[in-house]
Amino acid sequence: MNESSHSRPDLESLVADVLKRAKSLGADQAEAGAGIDSGLSVTVRLGEVETLEYQRDRSLGVTVYFGRSKGSASSADFSTKAIEDTVAAACSIAKRTADDPAAGLADAALMAREVPDLDLCHPWDLAPERAIELATICEDAARGFDTRIHNSEGASVGSHRGLHVYGNSHGFIGAQEKTDHTISCAVLAQADGGMQRDYWYTVARD
Repeated sequence: MNESSHSRPDLESLVADVLKRAKSLGADQAEAGAGIDSGLSVTVRLGEVETLEYQRDRSLGVTVYFGRSKGSASSADFSTKAIEDTVAAACSIAKRTADDPAAGLADAALMAREVPDLDLCHPWDLAPERAIELATICEDAARGFDTRIHNSEGASVGSHRGLHVYGNSHGFIGAQEKTDHTISCAVLAQADGGMQRDYWYTVARD
């Protein structure tokens, strides 16, 4: 698989390949999940940019069953060699693990046949400059709310998107793509010799 692949068909193909490899190595049952997560987060404190972070994570996990013996392995590398090594590692572990009567996939009859669209994905094309602007506006609003507010722990704006695919050897495969966007702020007030901290935030998918 191409290192930059990240679409739903790409991940579904990856999961299907992992399951096929597990079967070829003798696994009686197998399940696998792959995901891509990306995002941007910005923190502004006292009007200055404190942090600007980009996130892009990949994950691959596989669990195999040899009879009632279970083995699991994971990787953040989607290259062909890494996939082969991850599946082989899971199989090697399973062959050295004691039987567990409770191990194994749920019955095939319990697999979902229809997966509804829960409308969880609403990407936000958030540029760093706009994120900084929004965080600054948020902190300014909090700091200007009351004259007793004299300090700030900062305001943050973030936007994240994730795509995850799961499949197993019963023939089930499903995907979930979701987003979450946040704005938060924490400030400190002082009066009559005392200090108090409080915060507020909002979280939305859309």
